[in-house]
Amino acid sequence: MKNRLLSTLGAAALALLGHSTAHAQTYQQVWADEFTTGISSSWVFETGGGGWGNNEKQYYQRANATVANGILQITAKKENVGGMPYTSSRMKTQGLKEFKYGKVEARMKLPLGQGLWPAFWMLGANINTVSWPACGEIDVMEHINAENKVYGTVHWDSNGHAEYGGNIITTPQDYHVYSIEWEPTYIRWFVDGTKYHEINITNGTGGTEEFQRPFFLLLNLAVAGNWPGQTVDESKLPATMYVDYVRVYQKNTTTTPPPTGTSITIQAEAYSSMNGVQTEATTDTGGGQNVAYIDAGDWMAYNNINFPTSGTYNIEYRVASPSGGTLSSDLNAGSIQLGNTTIPATGGWQNWTTVSKTVNVNAGTYNFGVFAQTGGWNLNWIRITKTTTATATATQTASILSTESAAGTRATGLQLYPNPVENGNLRIQADATLAGSQYQIVDGVGRTVSSGRLQTERIDVSGLKTGVYQLTLLTADNQRLTQRFVK
Repeated sequence: MKNRLLSTLGAAALALLGHSTAHAQTYQQVWADEFTTGISSSWVFETGGGGWGNNEKQYYQRANATVANGILQITAKKENVGGMPYTSSRMKTQGLKEFKYGKVEARMKLPLGQGLWPAFWMLGANINTVSWPACGEIDVMEHINAENKVYGTVHWDSNGHAEYGGNIITTPQDYHVYSIEWEPTYIRWFVDGTKYHEINITNGTGGTEEFQRPFFLLLNLAVAGNWPGQTVDESKLPATMYVDYVRVYQKNTTTTPPPTGTSITIQAEAYSSMNGVQTEATTDTGGGQNVAYIDAGDWMAYNNINFPTSGTYNIEYRVASPSGGTLSSDLNAGSIQLGNTTIPATGGWQNWTTVSKTVNVNAGTYNFGVFAQTGGWNLNWIRITKTTTATATATQTASILSTESAAGTRATGLQLYPNPVENGNLRIQADATLAGSQYQIVDGVGRTVSSGRLQTERIDVSGLKTGVYQLTLLTADNQRLTQRFVK
């Protein structure tokens, strides 16, 4: 979306590629906004004019994005705000929902008219550190003016701005599903499941290292600019871009802990998905980035970590915190709990120490999650070490017990059981006063599905569909406690 110079080389390459139907893939949905009851809290809005690097003529403001009948509507209008002759909206998931690899799609209907520039796109999460184009950009879908085609393009830094783009003939004024499949070796573009463009990014081919890091999503409708031109057909205003949904899916990639006595290290910023965190440069040994701005309820997920044998593993966390905090870890979105780990006060955001937890794990492949029971800490890496070859007992098949839990000591914070829920009753334990506490349950895409005030230490969740949920309690003594559970 920035400094568009559509590559004629890319267009020519596209003509040689032709169209092909996507092969069936196994993806698991990890996030979505269906816009059923409004715009979810996963989006923030950018505000202002100034051309946005492309000599655009709109002033972005929140008011131009609405939801009606479960459809997001971003509308460009002829009105003078902030010295600009038009208004519109631009929304993003930066710092809230960021993803590395996967299938990203949106079902959209686009406006036609000279000077209109709707887009569904992605930017590297490290843009505030390295700027554009070094952060990378993935344009899932762009359209300009009244053309009968849409474009898919990537931008990156290869001793200066580089790009590679393609396009496909379609009917933009009708609803279509625009998507990419992004893997470590390639990015592919689709319209309604038909592939029309591809780029090889294996091992940073052609300087494309940018596309091996997390990205966030953007939706916007620009008016005029370097690419569509400065002429605007005002008879087409107001003009609206309609978005039925935005969804993100991911395929699993396996990381295998090594033999007894050796370890693997997972860089914290290499999450597959996350909620609420950001990255920053670290001064810890080895440099690179750490995960930062962690608040209570934030989390990071690392897809398909494989534990090849049952037994005892030591999990270490490289952390920094001015005042201390608490993290918990789990497998498979909270269905298997690994217990809490206390983070000490280290004296500063870049004063690093290592804390650890010993757990018994049954052999298997899991999605590994780190959850902020309380906030106020940074995370640089996670290290998993196989410490024994002992086999977990049969009673550990459905759960993983921390050493404290095995000894009968209940971890502080909020505990939910049974997890997964049985017979529709979710029981609650906490080191806090529960009677009279307010509760809220949200589903995997951030929608509130149940709320109320606790009368007993249990909640009837029999009406919920099968899935992963997050329970948040505001206790009578003003503690805010959050935990995930599986129905």
